[in-house]
Amino acid sequence: MKPEPTRVEPIFSPRIWGSRTLAPLFPEKSNLPEPLGEAWLTGVDCKIATGPFAGKTLGAAWREMPAEWRGAKLKSVEEFPLLVKFIFPADKLSIQVHPDDAYASVHEKAAGGRGKTEMWHVVSAKPGAQLLAGLHPGVTKEQFLENMAAHTIEDVLQAHRVHVGDTFFIPAGTPHTIGPKMILCEVQEYSDLTYRIYDYGRVDAHGKPRDLHIEKALEVLNFGYAHGGKVPPLVLKASPEPAKLLCACRYFAAERLEISERHEFPADRAHFQLLVILTGRGNLGWPGGAVRYKTGECWLLPASLDLAALHPLEPTSVLRAYVPDVAALTKHLHEAGISSSAISQSVFG
Repeated sequence: MKPEPTRVEPIFSPRIWGSRTLAPLFPEKSNLPEPLGEAWLTGVDCKIATGPFAGKTLGAAWREMPAEWRGAKLKSVEEFPLLVKFIFPADKLSIQVHPDDAYASVHEKAAGGRGKTEMWHVVSAKPGAQLLAGLHPGVTKEQFLENMAAHTIEDVLQAHRVHVGDTFFIPAGTPHTIGPKMILCEVQEYSDLTYRIYDYGRVDAHGKPRDLHIEKALEVLNFGYAHGGKVPPLVLKASPEPAKLLCACRYFAAERLEISERHEFPADRAHFQLLVILTGRGNLGWPGGAVRYKTGECWLLPASLDLAALHPLEPTSVLRAYVPDVAALTKHLHEAGISSSAISQSVFG
């Protein structure tokens, strides 16, 4: 089976806090009859649109995918490891927290037994956009419960103004919520486990409040020191078209590239790569083929694909995601002359 870039079709998910337009990423999704909150780019039920697995779901394709497509690091991984989404909030999400692997493996076996660590990259933001992530230093469980009872739980969370290009790391155990006036690209460990703590008194289409998961949330919430929050990017390559490492941990790494001329993506035999087109259009070429790409698309590059290249017809912004070897990545960054202190702010073990 000859390796080639593979486009994955998104699945759009209704959400009570979602938007009725997903433009400019998906301009065809405007004047919607119900609010859509998320576009899952790599859900296991997403359909493969091109290549030898066309017509299959991503989950089915992964099970059939040759080891050399997956990469040496992932050849024995049973389920697709990365969930990438766009998030379109028109209202605040619930205040929530995610469990880690250790907790999920014991308490959430039916849901896959995997925790959820994630990162957000800000694709667009209007003035005043804000999110909450992490507790203020020194907040105790008792104080948290008091504020929750008084409906002032936001007061114990750290607020962050949001600007285009910002990146936030949200490890398991970090309470958080996203506000309106922004579009995010989320890269995460493949899991859909969320413990809802506070939902602003909202009700669903049937007039019922959504379920809360207070007991489990308190068991996983980190009241001590935790990594997370806003992450500074690391420049990986000199101009004219530098790549920036946005965030990395053992579950995922994400980079952003601004491309105005031909740009090559050489193979990495350790893992496949995902290219998410944040803006722009052009041609994606490889030995033996070429296709058009456009904003909003997600392309999987097999680990065994020797070379792929983007030929932009207009300036293109790309988010590249993969499952890293953190030790090897850290070594590479050191060899590139990046200081240990800078690395520690963007790369998490």
